[in-house]
Amino acid sequence: MILGIDPGLASTGYAVVERASGRVRPVDWGVIRTMPADPHPERLLAIYTRVTALLETHQIEAAAIESWFVHPVSKAAMGMAESRGAIQVAIAQAGITIVEYSPNTIKQAVTGSGRADKAQVRAMVARLSGVDPGSDHAGDALAAAICHLSGSSLAAAIRRAR
Repeated sequence: MILGIDPGLASTGYAVVERASGRVRPVDWGVIRTMPADPHPERLLAIYTRVTALLETHQIEAAAIESWFVHPVSKAAMGMAESRGAIQVAIAQAGITIVEYSPNTIKQAVTGSGRADKAQVRAMVARLSGVDPGSDHAGDALAAAICHLSGSSLAAAIRRAR
């Protein structure tokens, strides 16, 4: 199973997927929400704790996380960076490999275009997975996991062909 993550301080999207009969099968997905009024360390702890619980609940083989990008609002960029840190510590502590993909790489893998908008990504995620992710954050997490499954399948096929 692959854990896909769309990091954010207020809303972190997550998705657990597996390949079944050649198709993507979503196992668990949603959004970890924290409240702006809560103390900052408690928000990071909530994200860490929820990701840790996902790792304990599912047999995760690898985690795919959206890589850092420059956010136009520095406060949002700082929250995203801190959220990524809490997430990466939880995953690393579990001994699971973390693979980072740029937003454009994820969009390319899911829609065929690195310039796809959120609606296009969400529509293709629904088509590929058979579920409506319910939010852009969960949709982006599903897209990251699908991107990893696509890439790992291609890499395995190339290894077998050698």
